[in-house]
Amino acid sequence: MVWVPLRTTRTDRRAPLRAPASRCTTMSAEWLMGWSWSLDGLRDFIATGIQSFRDCDATALAAVACLLLLFLWYCYHVGREQPRAYATVNALMQSAEANGVQNGYVYCHSPECVRCTHHDGLNQKLYHNLQEYAKRYSWSGMGRIHKGIREQGRYLNSRPSIQKPEVFFLPDLPTMPYFSRDAQKHDVELLERNFQTILCEFETLYKAFSNCSLPQGWKMNSTPSGEWFTFYLVNQGMCVPRNCRRCPRTYRLLGSLRTCIGNNVFGNACISVLSPGTVIAEHYGPTNIRIRCHLGLKTPSNCELVVGGEPQCWAEGRCLLFDDSFLHTAFHEGPPEEGPRVVFMVDLWHPNVAAAERQALDFIFAPGR
Repeated sequence: MVWVPLRTTRTDRRAPLRAPASRCTTMSAEWLMGWSWSLDGLRDFIATGIQSFRDCDATALAAVACLLLLFLWYCYHVGREQPRAYATVNALMQSAEANGVQNGYVYCHSPECVRCTHHDGLNQKLYHNLQEYAKRYSWSGMGRIHKGIREQGRYLNSRPSIQKPEVFFLPDLPTMPYFSRDAQKHDVELLERNFQTILCEFETLYKAFSNCSLPQGWKMNSTPSGEWFTFYLVNQGMCVPRNCRRCPRTYRLLGSLRTCIGNNVFGNACISVLSPGTVIAEHYGPTNIRIRCHLGLKTPSNCELVVGGEPQCWAEGRCLLFDDSFLHTAFHEGPPEEGPRVVFMVDLWHPNVAAAERQALDFIFAPGR
């Protein structure tokens, strides 16, 4: 059976179409198949649509009209509303204290700073990095790291307030505010033997302060009182070439240390200077996988480091080892005539982090990853 389009005459097309509602769709389809492009055809098409609309049920029309009005009302109110600024996790954390102060410590909010920038989805990123490392090398020895990444939120939230690393916590490491010199005996002895070398290079650098307030290469840190300056050779795993060229012997010394963290964002090496009257507000470090080592270069009276509530004093030519994931502060309350407190600071691996774990952590926390 072959269907043939109806061919109507000009007179037929001008006649008004009257058909029951049940036949509207069929008639419209037949009419469209035989319609030729003309003004008369367009007029008849509109007339057909109006007639079909009239033949529809009044209740259905009322429902459609109500839905249309509701949609228009919704669009109107949505259009009037101002965009709503939904607070991110970062914004909530930063607004907890005025002017970016958290735990009494002023954060820099630099996008390059691993401690000051809290990344959304950090755990997922770390797990992805761990999987990539395991595919390239092995899952062997990754148990603690895998456990730490998988349950990072629980570890950080359940830690006592005395120790709260802000970025990464490796479980099952011995925790104590201070470590004995034997914890990293080789590196401690090497640093102490080179005390005079580091001191001489510092004194050469410090002469520049007589010419300007903040010489090139130095960084001023925020403190509640006084002045705290740092001169970085390695900053969050990244070498600072210009500064290293100004302290060549100290920089070469870093390459001789066995446990220096030099390949991930938790590794730093710098000269730290506190002027008299300076207080560093209490704060936490980013992780517990490292030991922070301070080699005393200049240690006036009334200078103290307090870690986990326990005070210690620096001594010239001696190393002081502590876990900076504990709440800690430092101050210099000595007289101005005694000059600044100066230490050479370098981050060493925690002695209980195994070699395989160090390699994996260097990969996972590589600068720029």
